[in-house]
Amino acid sequence: MGLVIDASYLAAAILFIVGLKRMSSPVTARRGIVWAGLGMLLATLVTFGTPELLESEHFVTNLSLILAGIAVGGGYAWISGKRVAMTDMPQMIAMYNGMGGGAAATIAAVELLKASEAGGGAEAYLGPDVAILAILGALIGAISFSGSIIAWAKLDGRLHLSRLLPGQHIVNALLAIVLLLFSVMLYFTTDLTSISIFFGLALVLGVFITVPVGGADMPVIISLFNALTGLAVGFEGYVLGNAAMIIAGIVVGSAGSLLTHLMAVAMNRSVANVFFAGVGTGPASTDSGPGEMKEIQAQDAGILMAFANQAIIIPGYGMAVAQAQHKIWELVQLLGERGVTVKFAIHPVAGRMPGHMNVLLAEAGVPYDMIYDMEDINADFSNTTVTLVIGANDVVNPSAKTDTTSPLYGMPILDAMDADNVIVIKRGRGAGFSGVENPLFFADNTRMLFGDGQKAASELIQAVKEL
Repeated sequence: MGLVIDASYLAAAILFIVGLKRMSSPVTARRGIVWAGLGMLLATLVTFGTPELLESEHFVTNLSLILAGIAVGGGYAWISGKRVAMTDMPQMIAMYNGMGGGAAATIAAVELLKASEAGGGAEAYLGPDVAILAILGALIGAISFSGSIIAWAKLDGRLHLSRLLPGQHIVNALLAIVLLLFSVMLYFTTDLTSISIFFGLALVLGVFITVPVGGADMPVIISLFNALTGLAVGFEGYVLGNAAMIIAGIVVGSAGSLLTHLMAVAMNRSVANVFFAGVGTGPASTDSGPGEMKEIQAQDAGILMAFANQAIIIPGYGMAVAQAQHKIWELVQLLGERGVTVKFAIHPVAGRMPGHMNVLLAEAGVPYDMIYDMEDINADFSNTTVTLVIGANDVVNPSAKTDTTSPLYGMPILDAMDADNVIVIKRGRGAGFSGVENPLFFADNTRMLFGDGQKAASELIQAVKEL
């Protein structure tokens, strides 16, 4: 039986890796999710045949709790996954990621409580190496859990705080030092009080380090917590001797770490800067900008696009909010019929999570070969008749190149300003998610098409049809 279980865990791990590999391409991403899901299903089913469960004196109770947990958690995930709007997907990912970290921390808590009942520290009960991994998994799992909940609350508009205490970062540093001292204490001696304080402080630290992070940086933080959750799961898998947990945790941890690094590079910032800079926590700019925004009507904008040689469309979170991706694709098809070459330009941190815009466009039926990454399309803007920006702001902000005092300075951007004409679909005249004013909106070659994204796209479609 043991050989069958080990072989099944190995098969599950292979499915995880194959699934992750397929998720790296939009063409195969859907199948990748299915493969990874099959791996998780196999790993879950195999758990019912483990000796720890079958030979337990509390077999009936444990089995009932497992089935109840699967029913409640799986049922809620199925319903919420069906109902969640694409604009709320980042919040859901943050919440589910937090649950993974919390689960890893709970496993560690159980092992530490067993050590307490046995008398002595985690080292005496689990062994030196296992004890270290158990405590580390508990620490980062708890931090990931509470931090992810705060990230969810910020993205969902339920929390607008950017500071809890004066000198927040100093408080965080002191709290981290105290936590390390408690970690050493648990290694040598455990009791219910010290375990409770340890987890309480870890949860508080997760809250404290996430609250000061600006909303514009939240996608990076979610990715980092995802990596921490994977690491915690891998550690606790080692504690339990579960190969599937170890491999799955390592895969998630490494993928999350790489994604976090890539997103930080895309903004030309370090992860430490993301945590401490607070981009997006200050009030939005009230500066009227270098001049006046010049408005354009949909009829004129439609004519401009219909007679263009090449058009590039830059989507952002505003398109997701307006659910305008289907109308935009309809517009693109009409332009294609008139001989206009149309491309989509995607910034690495567009939207509220990596790949957010790609998913929206795929949902509307946009072919993958029309979607270009920033480094592949930036040179094309100088040969473009018109660039249409819908719901994007910070990722096309020239301040990132020209203003050394801007919080965005140094971040690579889509060079929309290099096009002959720029049309910006925007609901109002406010600044972007980071609160930084965008000089592009006041440029001589830019015209603003104010209004809801879906309504504006519909008007553009009508204008092109009437030609």
